Amino acid sequence: MAMKEETIANVAPANIVRMNLRIRGTAPYVQNKFSHKQAEKMKLAMSTPKAAKKGRAERAPRDYDEDFLRAQHIAPAGWNGIPCAAFRSAMIDACRTVGLVMTKAKMSVFVIADGFDAESGDALVKIIGAPERLESLVKNDNGAADIRIRPMWREWEAVVAVEFDADMITASSVVNLLDRAGRQVGVGEGRPFSRDSVGQGWGTFKVINEEE
Repeated sequence: MAMKEETIANVAPANIVRMNLRIRGTAPYVQNKFSHKQAEKMKLAMSTPKAAKKGRAERAPRDYDEDFLRAQHIAPAGWNGIPCAAFRSAMIDACRTVGLVMTKAKMSVFVIADGFDAESGDALVKIIGAPERLESLVKNDNGAADIRIRPMWREWEAVVAVEFDADMITASSVVNLLDRAGRQVGVGEGRPFSRDSVGQGWGTFKVINEEE
């Protein structure tokens, strides 16, 4: 019986290339960070026995300035950022527009952080611009009316550092994929490709130039 000949795998190193791509918002960007304080409130509610919940505690007055601050991603150095995951997720979603296999994009395209959120540790891309306070009237899940405070950047830019495997995708394809992500998917609250709604026209952007 003939023995099966075994071959030795020859794996080439990953051909990783980095590009810095400058983007500019074509619509306001609205952020809604899930703050540490909100998480602590949820943990307290989940860990409190039902008997202890019967006595309704007096609710402290709402601090809208704190709501505005807590909804922002802020690095230790004090600058605001957009989560890297938002851009990478948008680029992967944009694969639908050109029939690119999404799992392939997950292995070949990565967004590199400028820094990290001082509270949550989320990887961030620095946003160029200043936020203003947006007040929105909404309805909670229980039907009660509420006021939501969110930071909004009416004019904004960012330099997105993208690393990609040049053996899997070309540089021009990466640029076009990020541009499609900005025009057709968006980032943040109210983006066009929101999974919870059809969006409010926020969070769109375009690639304006490539910085080597």
